[in-house]
Amino acid sequence: MPSTDWVSRWPLREAREADLYFYLQAIEAFLPHSHVRVRGHGEMLLLGGYSYLGLNGHPDILAAAEAALHHWGTGTPGARLLAGTLAQHQELEDTVARFKGTERAMTFTSGYAANVSVLTTLLGPADTVIGDKLNHASIVDGCRLSGAQLLRFRHNDMGHLAHCLRRSQGPGRRLVVVDAVFSMDGDIADLPTIVDLCRRFDAALMVDEAHAVGVLGEQGRGATSHFGLPPDAVDIHMGTFSKAIPSAGAYVAGSTALIEVLEHEARGFVYSGSLPAVNAAAAQAALQLLMRDPAPLQRLRHNTRHFAHALQAQGWLHGDHPTPVFPLVCGGPDETLRFARACQRHGLYVQAILPPVVPVGSARLRLAVSAAHRPQDLSDAVATMARLASEWGLSPQVAVPAAPLDQLEAVEV
Repeated sequence: MPSTDWVSRWPLREAREADLYFYLQAIEAFLPHSHVRVRGHGEMLLLGGYSYLGLNGHPDILAAAEAALHHWGTGTPGARLLAGTLAQHQELEDTVARFKGTERAMTFTSGYAANVSVLTTLLGPADTVIGDKLNHASIVDGCRLSGAQLLRFRHNDMGHLAHCLRRSQGPGRRLVVVDAVFSMDGDIADLPTIVDLCRRFDAALMVDEAHAVGVLGEQGRGATSHFGLPPDAVDIHMGTFSKAIPSAGAYVAGSTALIEVLEHEARGFVYSGSLPAVNAAAAQAALQLLMRDPAPLQRLRHNTRHFAHALQAQGWLHGDHPTPVFPLVCGGPDETLRFARACQRHGLYVQAILPPVVPVGSARLRLAVSAAHRPQDLSDAVATMARLASEWGLSPQVAVPAAPLDQLEAVEV
């Protein structure tokens, strides 16, 4: 009989035995100012979430969701290509296209499904896909499942990207794919240089803006707006409705030709039930709010600067930091877990991010600022972390650490 004794690469047993395990904790209620009530732990300051704009529970978004719930119910009657397309989906997709400045857009039930579906539909064994070493796992999985040759360039190293593009010249398609904001590091892809290289080497470009929409650019429109690039500088725009946008699902935006191919051939779209109307309505209302009300984005940027200054005062951050994601790098898994648990016991909802999610030697607390935070709460959180770090003998740094060389070399699949 085959063994079913599966073993995780995470140190689960050791963490639980040492009372350092804090994953999968149940949040019982969302409280004002980015506080949460956690089962067994009471009220905590949420300092590691994705709700960058603090819009969950906004009255305009709740009203749109409630109206959709009463009109459409809780589900949909099928997959989009058959009986599952609702007027609400098309209204959301029209709003996304207008928001992103593209000809058309389409929606998926998750960001993971969107990335895997796009890459496996557009690429095959004759093609080459070139990606940043720190791309999200959904991008890496989509690249591998496509069967295309995969080249991975050193993180944000434009010289290495140029080398990969020169190396990949051949008869098949070439696609460069990058995150706009890297979710575990908080830095931004060098999009202007990437666009220039793609044009020079005749490669298409896909950008995952899961952590950029609602964060970068005018009205939170994303990376092209942030850098002053036209929307068509990027061939395939992907983003999610589950972070700054308080809903669920994802979108892909681009040309009419691109969307028509994906609508009829992307397996994650054709063979999945459609996004519930209540989620589509909430996402649409959030995008409309961003286009008319600058206040949430202004609060986010103010809080991001405030938090950065507090970290700089502790000597933990050097220079400017461009996004609300702050990786507080501690080093090894053991000290990171212990530091995180100490913070949690003092009311800070933070999580230890360990290998294999991040490179060996760069275990961290992934700290994230929200527009809903109060500046004083952010200052108090940094003061608490500084005191605990001193007690533990830690000197964490907000940085993008260099991974070992063997993890950075271009990899072919």
